[in-house]
Amino acid sequence: MTETLVLEDPAGECARRLAAAASAGSHIALTGGSTPRIAYEQLATMDADWSGATLWFGDERCVPPDDERSNFGMAKEALLDRLADPGPTVHRMRGEAGPHAGADDYERELRTALGEETPRLDLVLLGLGSDGHAASLFPNAPALEVSDRVAVGVEEAGLEPYVPRISLTLPAINAARSVVFLVTGEGKAEAVARAFGGTDGTPDVPASLVRPHSGDLTLLLDPAAAGAL
Repeated sequence: MTETLVLEDPAGECARRLAAAASAGSHIALTGGSTPRIAYEQLATMDADWSGATLWFGDERCVPPDDERSNFGMAKEALLDRLADPGPTVHRMRGEAGPHAGADDYERELRTALGEETPRLDLVLLGLGSDGHAASLFPNAPALEVSDRVAVGVEEAGLEPYVPRISLTLPAINAARSVVFLVTGEGKAEAVARAFGGTDGTPDVPASLVRPHSGDLTLLLDPAAAGAL
């Protein structure tokens, strides 16, 4: 089932959903980006119980965690450093290990923690690139064809910053109980329409291939991002 919500403050709704998931002790995968950062900053002010929650990441740039390009570094500054103890358990992707070693490490962590053939996260938060990419799964990239892993190394990024990446795979994302896209701005309107406008999934638009097998898909959009639907 796909639910599309067009809201004046989609980041606020995203923050509320993350707070509820945290209080429920969920396994949550965070994403990078300027709009998620706004959601994380709002989330940090909410009265949520983080003690039972486990945080993962949907993708990471292969840079040290204190690099300004690090998704973990952004989430740490916007959210994690502002939470009172006891906070969540956090599994970051070790981007500094390189795309393939980092992906291998994350594969082991996910399988150890969740113990399933395809580990099932409770909530995966994603953004949407102007080229239609999600996580670090870029148009027509080999990573889109990976079916036997939950984390994969991406040697070439399709958009800036042009550094290698680590990403959850489509099987990992589509196994989630809930996938939430948070997208804002007129510059993303065409990508939203291409990904979610009713056409069949295509590797030209990786986000169109995100369709949870037995979970929910929610689009949190502002009016500008929804303008071409």
